Amino acid sequence: LRSLPAACAAAEPLRWEPHCRQRLRHLQDGAGIAARLPPRLDGRWVSSGCEVRPGPEFLTRSYLFYSNRLFKAYQFYYWDPSCHDPSYSLVIKGKLRLRQASWITRGATEADYHLHKVGIVFHSQKAMREVAAWINQTSGEGCSGFLPPGRTWAPGALYELLSAKTERDCTAALGFAMHELSLVRVEKHHQPLLQPQQSGSRLVEELYLGDIHTEWGERLHYRPTGYQQPMQSAVHHVHPCPACGIIYRADEHHPPILPVRAQLPIQLSGSWVSTHCEVRPAVLFLTRYFIFHSNNHTWEGYYYHYSDPLCKQPTFTIYASGHYTQGIPSSKVRGGTELAFKVTQARVTPMDQVTVMMLNSSEPGSCGLTSSWSAGVEQDITPTNGCLALGIKLPHTEYELFKMEQDTRDHSLLYVGERPTDGSSPDSPDKRPTSYQAPLIQCAGASEEFSNYVSLKYSGKKDANGNEALKPLPVAFLLFIALLFLRWD
Repeated sequence: LRSLPAACAAAEPLRWEPHCRQRLRHLQDGAGIAARLPPRLDGRWVSSGCEVRPGPEFLTRSYLFYSNRLFKAYQFYYWDPSCHDPSYSLVIKGKLRLRQASWITRGATEADYHLHKVGIVFHSQKAMREVAAWINQTSGEGCSGFLPPGRTWAPGALYELLSAKTERDCTAALGFAMHELSLVRVEKHHQPLLQPQQSGSRLVEELYLGDIHTEWGERLHYRPTGYQQPMQSAVHHVHPCPACGIIYRADEHHPPILPVRAQLPIQLSGSWVSTHCEVRPAVLFLTRYFIFHSNNHTWEGYYYHYSDPLCKQPTFTIYASGHYTQGIPSSKVRGGTELAFKVTQARVTPMDQVTVMMLNSSEPGSCGLTSSWSAGVEQDITPTNGCLALGIKLPHTEYELFKMEQDTRDHSLLYVGERPTDGSSPDSPDKRPTSYQAPLIQCAGASEEFSNYVSLKYSGKKDANGNEALKPLPVAFLLFIALLFLRWD
């Protein structure tokens, strides 16, 4: 965490709407999620919609894992952000071996994989021409003649990009790697039935695979510490999921054609909250809550940080505020809107003793009042121009990418640009994101803001003075988090 996850607005206390508070409480209570270590991967897993990777790349995925550790994966790439116009498809075969629980990303399982074959099918002459040019220009001798110039597109023809037997590998030019398979997590929860006359719930299983590095040049050797958007079990998936069935029935010769999505204008007014406990690279677990005021282009937000993947053990909270610019359509990421945010004020609340000790040992004048931090007590860090120990600099400008969508239940979703994998900040236009974080869901409109200030404090046991005390974490884990903070510094 070298800078705020995004920028923020006015210095007034955050106003809570009851539905927003209820959603965050649900996440803080674990949201009824269960995760087994090691996970069971057998079966088919599919994307729940069109995905955006850094670049940008638009794709859908369909992965099949067999009980004998073999897998067959499809990646379908597109020209457009609706995943309606396919470019090419990859079919990937290999073997996966689950290993031990991750020492870096709590709740994840590490895995080793070996690729046997990767093939490509082009869906147009244009796609064939472009990909062949990439490979011919950037690959070694074994791939320089991958496709002769002027080769005519043959519908359905499969071309071999990688073969373990012949030791040929022409995938690098595509920025292709399957390092996402080296970090695995499966979550289960029960989704209430939609119809009012129905009672009960249905099982939902989601597969989280490792994140893709935001820098193209780093993705080939990056080992993930965060996740992509989850894939859905073909049997136990979220409902409704129109894209799931389309992707499930597809193969490399018949890519999924998803319906064209209307590009919604950015209307930020109101309150937005995380849909689940979010994981970022460098072992950050958090939930987010924002209020945007479009009348004066200001906003305010909370970032609740935790030490566990269910967001039950809080470490610190950041409140930040500032203003933002009028959005303009992105020339680089179709469907996206570019904005700039300036963070002018921030406050921090340490929620555990490790964070308190870290802040109290920070350089005098670099993070609030020297040696004055205590658990559960908020402190303004604006007078010290931020907090060096947490990587927060004030004032601070960030160049952002936003988009809005509606889910299958007509809820408004807000996607904010993905944070740089290296922990830096998008503090210049050339570092503006080209992909997105997990979506926020609108929990209140502009006219529904709640007038009382409520803090999501961690409720633990009472201490000798009758005050709420924090539940202790295991000593080994506290030391682990402390070492991480030292590393960030």
